[in-house]
Amino acid sequence: MTQAAGRHKDKDRPWVMRTYAGHSTAEASNALYRNNLAKGQTGLSVAFDLPTQTGYDPDSPLSRGEVGKVGVPVPHLGEMRKLFADIPLTEMNTSMTINAVAMWMLAMYQVVAEEQNPDLAPEDVAAQLAGTTQNDIIKEYLSRGTYAFPPEASMRLIADMIAYTVHQIPQWNPINICSYHLQEAGATPVQELAYALSTAIAVLDEVKGAGQVSDDDFEKVVGRISFFVNAGVRFVEETCKMRAFVQLWDEITRERYGVTDEKMRRFRYGVQVNSLGLTEAQPENNVQRIVLEMLGVTLSKNARARALQLPAWNEALGLPRPWDQQWSLRLQQVLAFESDLLEYDDIFDGSHVIAAKVAELVVGAKAEIDRVQELGGAIAAVDYMKSELVSSHARRRARIESGEEVIVGVNKYESTEPSPLTADVDGAIMAADPEAEQTARASVEAWKAERDETEVEQALAALAEAAKGEDNLMVPTLVAARAGATTGEWAATLRGVFGEYRGPTGVGGAAVAEAGVELTAVRERVRATGEELGGRLRLLVGKPGLDGHSNGAEQVAVRARDAGFEVIYQGIRLTPDQIVAAAVAEDVNCIGLSILSGSHMELVPDVLDGLERAGLSEIPVIVGGIIPDSDGRRLRELGVAAVYTPKDYGLTEIMGGIVDVIRRANGLD
Repeated sequence: MTQAAGRHKDKDRPWVMRTYAGHSTAEASNALYRNNLAKGQTGLSVAFDLPTQTGYDPDSPLSRGEVGKVGVPVPHLGEMRKLFADIPLTEMNTSMTINAVAMWMLAMYQVVAEEQNPDLAPEDVAAQLAGTTQNDIIKEYLSRGTYAFPPEASMRLIADMIAYTVHQIPQWNPINICSYHLQEAGATPVQELAYALSTAIAVLDEVKGAGQVSDDDFEKVVGRISFFVNAGVRFVEETCKMRAFVQLWDEITRERYGVTDEKMRRFRYGVQVNSLGLTEAQPENNVQRIVLEMLGVTLSKNARARALQLPAWNEALGLPRPWDQQWSLRLQQVLAFESDLLEYDDIFDGSHVIAAKVAELVVGAKAEIDRVQELGGAIAAVDYMKSELVSSHARRRARIESGEEVIVGVNKYESTEPSPLTADVDGAIMAADPEAEQTARASVEAWKAERDETEVEQALAALAEAAKGEDNLMVPTLVAARAGATTGEWAATLRGVFGEYRGPTGVGGAAVAEAGVELTAVRERVRATGEELGGRLRLLVGKPGLDGHSNGAEQVAVRARDAGFEVIYQGIRLTPDQIVAAAVAEDVNCIGLSILSGSHMELVPDVLDGLERAGLSEIPVIVGGIIPDSDGRRLRELGVAAVYTPKDYGLTEIMGGIVDVIRRANGLD
């Protein structure tokens, strides 16, 4: 093979290899990070727990059951120190999946780095820090739900952070425009392209309008914008999507913002490959899915990921163990170091098939971007985009249920030999430390006892005053971090100025499903059972706790509506008491709880206890989520009428099951 045929004299450098990790406590997560770095991981990717992500301390009522479950709790500077103990931050590339409180986390990260380097001036330490804060709040309103403040205030925080990092932490990516969760919420490739790029346009317009960055420095802002992208199993289409991203971003930054430096226009992105497609049934099939998804973002040199993290084969079952994460890391290493992929120029250049698909995606994305801009931009179009995603996800679910879209081991080729990987299902996943919540509560109590309360009060008062004006909020945030304020106190201070916010659900505007034979039969059962009980059947869909992954709850609500139920769905982040109060006020026939964060064993019993106190223990409760078999058995023993997990993909069938539950509860069978 000659050089002219496309082979390099030298191999390309491989992408940054990460493992998304964090759980239980800062000490446990620190040990996990150091272990992964020793195995060849080349960057850190920090998963924070839901209280930290949404700006609550471990002792908040909303934090019950959520502490340390899907990430590490970091309620104050002391825990940030523990998280990065013996990891030199000035030598590390750290990605933090944090959005609403990104400013606060970056401030504590910077302070820890300064403490690690006492001989250097703070500005010299900041100049050496490299990494990324996700900090994309628009997708939180659309798909993930870990927002803390209203849209306009959140955009101000993002603009302040971008301005600060451009001047003070020039190697830092202050925002990671995140299309990953859009695909998880049902986005087509065109929607993923359009909504992510519309978000980027909204952010850049906000920064330009804020006036904190000069025209000369604005190119640097564009150059520090990075993206976090999803890669599904249709790896040819995903390859074309990435090439379309590169083309569109180059056009937008050149034509809309006048960026002349080609390096500043480069589409820089990291990837977490698809978790939506991982299956609980025959989970060993997830390994080949992950490999195909990895190829979609690595095969094309001109659109290759700059950083990549892979899920583990068992993430549809629960929390992966260190060995499972190692397996995913080894998949990357085999591709990068054993294959010849990095020895060649782009292997798709000149392919008319690839070029045609890229052109199709570009045309579709431009039309949808124009639609969003006509509505006033990404912030103004949040309701529209949310409804479009819910409808798109509903169409995907319908294709799976009908068998039009094949999921191996789920709706086709379901017969299987017993898997040695899941012979002990509970042993095939890792359980978060059950004492994590108490440990975190004790940490906050001890931290507050040792700090200077007057200094903290003054710092938070200064933060509130700055929030009422137009000053950059990164500066008073750093002061509050150094004074010893907590995550919850910082967020509560800004909530006091900016107010609270509840994002749209997208359910009301979702498309109505076609009434096939199965759905028609369920509609008749819903109608008939309602008549027997003296009215239309009413289903309350509830999301207790801080779990913002609402895709499943939204799809249940949409299909229940289509099946003839009157649906009460108030969105995410409700306490068990609020769910019970809604059940009383709405006189419901059944309560469906959706929990994907692992907090089901705390929150579901709280709802059951609340119903008993209200004299409504006869209302049946069903639960859906990522729930291990042993937990499912325990929930049923406590009185839960039915438990659904990801293997129960047939929504119309689930609707029939809800009718069965209601009939049994009312003695109609």
